[in-house]
Amino acid sequence: MPLALIATPAPPPVPDRPDGAAAVLRAALRRGPLARTTISRETGLSPAAVSRHAAELMALGLVYEPREPPSAPRPGRPRIPLDVDTGRHLAAGVHIAIPQLTFSLTDLRGRVVAQERAPRRATPAAVLQDIAALLPGFLRRHAGGRSVLGLGVVTGGWVDPESGVLVENSALGWRDVPLRQALLSATRLPIHVESHARALAQAELLFGAGQQGDLVHLFVGNVVDAAIAAGGVLLRGRRNGAGGIAHLPVPGSTTPCPCGGTGCLQATVSDRTMAERAVAEGIVPRPELTLLLAAAAAGDVRALDLCRARLRQIAPAVALLLDMISPDLLVLTEAVTLYLPELLDVLHQEVAARTRQPVEQLVRPSSFGPGALAVAAGTPVLAAVHQDPMALRTARSA
Repeated sequence: MPLALIATPAPPPVPDRPDGAAAVLRAALRRGPLARTTISRETGLSPAAVSRHAAELMALGLVYEPREPPSAPRPGRPRIPLDVDTGRHLAAGVHIAIPQLTFSLTDLRGRVVAQERAPRRATPAAVLQDIAALLPGFLRRHAGGRSVLGLGVVTGGWVDPESGVLVENSALGWRDVPLRQALLSATRLPIHVESHARALAQAELLFGAGQQGDLVHLFVGNVVDAAIAAGGVLLRGRRNGAGGIAHLPVPGSTTPCPCGGTGCLQATVSDRTMAERAVAEGIVPRPELTLLLAAAAAGDVRALDLCRARLRQIAPAVALLLDMISPDLLVLTEAVTLYLPELLDVLHQEVAARTRQPVEQLVRPSSFGPGALAVAAGTPVLAAVHQDPMALRTARSA
């Protein structure tokens, strides 16, 4: 006689757990407005724990109960949804690039509320002095009375967020710059330091296309670097040095690199290299990437050819990352594909010739468009809030 099948009931929700408030906040971030019963089911927390954490998060101004349109009465207790409150708090950020500084304010969903740009001076000391001098006015103009939770300081290259130090940015020529220490007393805000590749990877995980699974983020600008996330957790490596791909070889390239070699990825495809080629070929009068992109957008054949050439040179690195990591998604933040999205097919075709991975499904441009650097600047602050929202309570009581 066959054994009877016995249905095993699902385990009951757990009463609570140390990261319960963060789980409730992330559920509202992913799918809000969301009923508490749905949050309980998705997080595994008991209804009582969800209600308690919801009350704590509302008291901190991180979630709220949006008003629902009137509807016919339903049996049982009313379902009051929760959503992320984007009207109370902001994250400030500054991205340090070769041509300029980008100041930004972003809300708790990573949406850019305001941004301004300023020229970048040459030395670290001068740049840090400018950030401290310009930030208060930027906040007065745009914060609108909302609480500023902290300042994200983001740049390319090797950045150690634990010590708050820019270890090396070869494009800037900076080494061992104590970003957090220099700005902490000047701004009186919590300072969160991060590389722009990891910040944008975190932004994709929180607010963009990479909210589930494994992710690779490739940044191509004046700095070329990568970030890798497995199961939503960023791979950092020793002293947070993971993701350095600037010196990957580009087949056929003879471009000299400051390292002493030739054909390195960053030296071959950087914004500066592209702009200098455009001047040498008579496409634009000055070595500015924006002029090249504008010429390409206007249909200049030589400018379009140069943009396509850049994507073909990036393709081997993309294929290598796909094969090595086998991610669920590879996100590329790069100017040509952001401003001329119709050229993304060129990259797809070149990568597809080098890998058996389903390239068109896996390789996408940034979720944040031309505002990617502004999003990157604020994301380290937002990531800290979404990871440990109750730290705000501790900070307020300190």
